[in-house]
Amino acid sequence: MSLAGDLVREFEGAIQSLEILPSDGGRFEVRVNEALVFSKKQAGRHAEPGEVVRLVREAVKK
Repeated sequence: MSLAGDLVREFEGAIQSLEILPSDGGRFEVRVNEALVFSKKQAGRHAEPGEVVRLVREAVKK
């Protein structure tokens, strides 16, 4: 399943929208309410399976 599908399934009913924006240079960033929760560039690696969903869940709880 795709990351977008995982997020929609996990947070169905809790989110109003999910926006995926293409970028250049292999950049991959995930933000929740403008707060950066994962950056491939800052981490220097790809996200592990389930990592982004976990980070979004933690950000939503705040």
